[in-house]
Amino acid sequence: MIARVWTGWAARGADAEAYQRHYETEVAGHLGQVPGFRGARLLRVDDGGEVRFTSITYFASMDDVRGFAGDDPGAAVVEDAARRVLARWDDRVVHHEVAVAVPGGTVE
Repeated sequence: MIARVWTGWAARGADAEAYQRHYETEVAGHLGQVPGFRGARLLRVDDGGEVRFTSITYFASMDDVRGFAGDDPGAAVVEDAARRVLARWDDRVVHHEVAVAVPGGTVE
């Protein structure tokens, strides 16, 4: 399994809340349609005057990542709606092979 890790920053308040809603609705809906998608987590932390979001998406293989990201799987996929509320973001993502997965309860 492949973990795709990306980071973006939004101003605290309305912009951060808007980005989180965007991820919960649009991003989640789009990812759910991608063959080989295995799940996602959006992490958030106050980072000075901003909120730092880290997105971790899981795919069965790099071929499935390419199905999501296109010919350059290392390029970040940042939709226009996200660009409107994020102050900045990483243009590139990092892919990790999941070496160990520890099953457990759900995170809510």
